[in-house]
Amino acid sequence: MEMRHLRYFVAVAEELSFTRAAQRLHIAQPPLSRQIQQLEQLLGVQLFERNSRQLKLTETGKFFYSHAVQLLAQTADLESMTRRVGNIERSLAVGYVGSTLYGMLPKIIRRFRDENTTVELSLHEMSTMDQIRALKDGHIDVGFGRIRHEDANIRRVILREEKMIVACPVGHPLSLLKPVLALRDLVGETLIIFPKTPRPSYADQVLAAFHDRALKPRQIYEVRELQIALGLVAAGEGISVVPSSVHGLKRGDVSYKELDDPTLVSPIIMSMRALDESRDIRELLELIYRLYEEERIPYVPRADLGR
Repeated sequence: MEMRHLRYFVAVAEELSFTRAAQRLHIAQPPLSRQIQQLEQLLGVQLFERNSRQLKLTETGKFFYSHAVQLLAQTADLESMTRRVGNIERSLAVGYVGSTLYGMLPKIIRRFRDENTTVELSLHEMSTMDQIRALKDGHIDVGFGRIRHEDANIRRVILREEKMIVACPVGHPLSLLKPVLALRDLVGETLIIFPKTPRPSYADQVLAAFHDRALKPRQIYEVRELQIALGLVAAGEGISVVPSSVHGLKRGDVSYKELDDPTLVSPIIMSMRALDESRDIRELLELIYRLYEEERIPYVPRADLGR
C-alpha cells in the first residue's frame, strides 16, 4: 500500500463520488477507480458500498478513513516541519478569511515580518473550511478564520471573540431609533449576509444568532463578500450584521450601531496542524498576544502554547 492509495481513498470517501474525487485530484476517473479497487484487493476488504444510488462507506471503510486521514495529516506535518528545519531561509504560509483583514491581522503580519526577517511569509485568502484542507495537505502552515470546526488533526486557538455590530445606511430609521439596537429591531429589514459561498461561513453565524432567538428577518439577501454587502447597505438595499472591526473603514455612507447582547460575537480562530510545534508558529502566537496587550484589545485567555 502506497501513500497515493490513501490520498485517493480519502478523496473518494469525502466526496462520495468518483467523478468529483477525480476532479479534486486532477486525474481521470477510470485510473482512480482502479486504484481504489487495487487498495481493496491489497487489504482484502470492501471499503465502499457501490450498489446503492449513492456511494457509501462500509463500516470497514469508515474505520479505515479515520486512520487514513490521521496518517496523511501526520505525513504532511512531517514533510512541512522537516522542510522548515532543513531550510536556512524559513517559510510560513498563512491562510486567512477576508473579514480578518479589517482587524489586527495586517499589523500582526507587518510586525512578524519586521521581527523575523529570515522567514519568507506568504498570504493566501481562503475560507475556514478550505484552510482546514490546506493545512492537512501542507499547503499552508497557519490559518485565521471564524468557524468553530472540530478536527482531530487540527489545533485551534480562539484568539478573541469579536463583537457583531449593525451596518445601516446613513439616515436610516434604525440609526435614529435608539443608541443600542437589539436583533429584534432588525427583523423588519432586508438582512444582507456574506459570504454566499462556500458554507459554513460567517453568514451562518449571523443566521444562527437570529434562529437561536426565534427571530426571522423579513428578507435575506446573500452576497459574495463584505465589501459588496457594505456597498448595498450604502445604496439603501438593506442592513448587515458585521464584525466590529469593520467600523474602522469609516465609510461616509454607512453608519454603525452597537448590539445590546454581549453574546453576539464572532470568534477569531488561529488554526495549525496538531503536531506542528515549530518555532515560527510559536513566535507568531506570542506576537499576537503581545499586540493585543499593547493595543488593549480584549482576548480569550491563552492556554499553554506548547499544546
